[in-house]
Amino acid sequence: MYAALRMALYALAALIVVDGDTIKSPYGLTYRILGYDTPETFRAKCDAERELGFAAKARLEELLSHREVRVLESGKMDRYGRSLARVTVDGEDLAVVMVREGLARPYKGEKRQSWCGV
Repeated sequence: MYAALRMALYALAALIVVDGDTIKSPYGLTYRILGYDTPETFRAKCDAERELGFAAKARLEELLSHREVRVLESGKMDRYGRSLARVTVDGEDLAVVMVREGLARPYKGEKRQSWCGV
C-alpha cells in the first residue's frame, strides 16, 4: 500500500548510508534524499570528486547516528527505483546541513553539475 506521503521515524543506527545523498532502510527500501546532490563515490569522474564524495558519506553517517531521523516520502521514485524523500535529523533538513557544510549543492532534479574543476 503506497500513500502519496509516508513518514517513517527510524530508530538509532537503523539506516545504511550508501553515499552522501542515498540511504537504505533496514527493510530494503532505498531513499534518494531530496534537496541536495553530493559527489559520486562509485562512478566519480576525478579523484577530487571521489574524495569529497567519501567525506559527504562519512558526514551523513555521523549525522544519522544517535539522533532522531525522520523520512518523509514524496510518493515518487527516481529513475533508479529509489523512493524520493525529505530527511530530517533532530528536526533539521539534511539538505540544509549538507549544503551549509560545503559537502553538497542544492539540487531540484536538474542536470547535475560536474564536481571536477573542468
